[in-house]
Amino acid sequence: MTKQTELSTAKAVSIPKIKTGIYGLDEILHGGIAQGRTTLVVGGPGCGKSIMGLEFLYRGAVTGEPSIFVTFEERAESVRSNALTLGWNLAPLEQKEKFFIMAVNLDPEIIISGNFNLTGLLAMMEAKASAMGAKRIVIDAIDVLLRVFDDPARERNELYALHNWLLDQQMTSIITAKTVREEALVTRYEFLDFMVDCVIRLGQHSVDQITTRRLQIVKYRGSGFSRNEYPYVIDEGGLSIIPITATSLNHQAPGPQISSGQIRLDSILAGGYRQGTSILIGGSSGTGKTTIASTFVQAAYQRGEKVIYISFEESQTALVASMLGAGIDLRPAIEADRLHLLTAMPESMGSEEHLLRALRAITSFQADHVIVDAISAARRIGSEQAATEYATRLINKCKEWGVTCFLINQTTGFERRIQSITNLGISSLMDTVIFLRYKDTGGELNRLLLVMKSRGSNHSNQYREFLITDNGINLLDVYVGKGEVLTGVARQEKEAAEAIEDRLREQAIKKKEFEVNQKQIFVIGESARLEAELEADMIELNALRLEDERLIQGRNIRGSMRGEDPNSNRLTANDSDSDSDNQVDDQGGK
Repeated sequence: MTKQTELSTAKAVSIPKIKTGIYGLDEILHGGIAQGRTTLVVGGPGCGKSIMGLEFLYRGAVTGEPSIFVTFEERAESVRSNALTLGWNLAPLEQKEKFFIMAVNLDPEIIISGNFNLTGLLAMMEAKASAMGAKRIVIDAIDVLLRVFDDPARERNELYALHNWLLDQQMTSIITAKTVREEALVTRYEFLDFMVDCVIRLGQHSVDQITTRRLQIVKYRGSGFSRNEYPYVIDEGGLSIIPITATSLNHQAPGPQISSGQIRLDSILAGGYRQGTSILIGGSSGTGKTTIASTFVQAAYQRGEKVIYISFEESQTALVASMLGAGIDLRPAIEADRLHLLTAMPESMGSEEHLLRALRAITSFQADHVIVDAISAARRIGSEQAATEYATRLINKCKEWGVTCFLINQTTGFERRIQSITNLGISSLMDTVIFLRYKDTGGELNRLLLVMKSRGSNHSNQYREFLITDNGINLLDVYVGKGEVLTGVARQEKEAAEAIEDRLREQAIKKKEFEVNQKQIFVIGESARLEAELEADMIELNALRLEDERLIQGRNIRGSMRGEDPNSNRLTANDSDSDSDNQVDDQGGK
């Protein structure tokens, strides 16, 4: 058997895993943490190490799996209080013996010497685990326990003893430890990374005064895992990670066409938008991007659909008031709970918190469509990369859920040339791109609309003059005049001049048509006169022929009656003239 055949026929066997129940973490871990093995969670202060361990136990206890939380830093009451801030009530679980907090309070000043070891602590944990039937355990802040030994060799020995005990008990465990910057302390505990089966690193990064938490799986024995860094948030629901880990896209197929709310816009889009697709509306400030989006919101409300409107630039009151000036009233949609506005300053939180907030709103509201106004403001979240990640993850989730995603982007300047419609590198992810721009002609500024692309549709490729009126938006007919596209007064003047030229041409054509008609009448009259003369001549000629035939016929009859020889050289009508000449000659000869 060849090596290639062996590789193709080999079948991998997955290790048993337990789901953590933490949103997004199991996806990154390709199913959860290893059952009966140890996972190390390391990170600096405030990264959420204890929260991750506590949530892992809480999710298991809720489903009926007894769990033990061992802490060397906090009192049991503090753990309960902190859990309540995340929405986790541990007291009922403790009463049912599904959850137990073992708080081991160590004096930070104490240094243990002599023959002390962890045998007693392990015996306590074993007894409690046996009584509860617990197979999940978290040992929080193991570095605090190790510190009291003040001997690196003893620290390693005791930690290996703890690790072996966990394996013997077949406990699925999480150990948390702090990371420190001092090199001496880093090397002191680095053996932990090699001892455990899985290492999860948590960290915080600050860019432009915006702090983002990041998670990375450093290693995972016996399992595949996603290796990138992933943003995560800690809020009242616990710890949440929003990864993009799939090796294949799971986007739904585009749904049926839905109206934009403006009949002419639907026409140039070859029927409207497609449900579940991504639409980008880009243009300079004031070109009407929000107005187009609000027109769609109004149409969606009338169809009974739900919309989440994420606004980074205007409050709900300001948005509603500004749209009233364009004849678009969003209040009925809000009052009917068909439109929910999610407003926030971009700088108020990191990109992952903004994204999680948006996704939770979409799922809880059961939205059919989501609008982000404006995605360009997302760069203020912290960096252009953060804004790109926010947009990419939002588009990806919306396509997986079949939710139509509108992104509004503000470009800079009044430029005519289309260079980068987003400046975020996400144009290729968009199914439909509508570009709005100004045109300065004859001292006035007018708006133009162009559908740059719309996948799967035979959309118009022509610029249209775009108007915002008191009764909503309107698109004028395609400009078909000579030269470049004109708008506003310049277009009106040009069209008026062309209309005059058209009327002059029409008059010239009518004049020429009259002249031609008169000539036709003259020609027809002359033709009739000539035909009449010809007919008279033909009648006269025919009469002469008849008279000639009559004379000959009479002569022949008389000759017959007088006994003329039939074989005589009788004259015919054609020979009458020559016969007369012969008669004259004969008489002369006689």
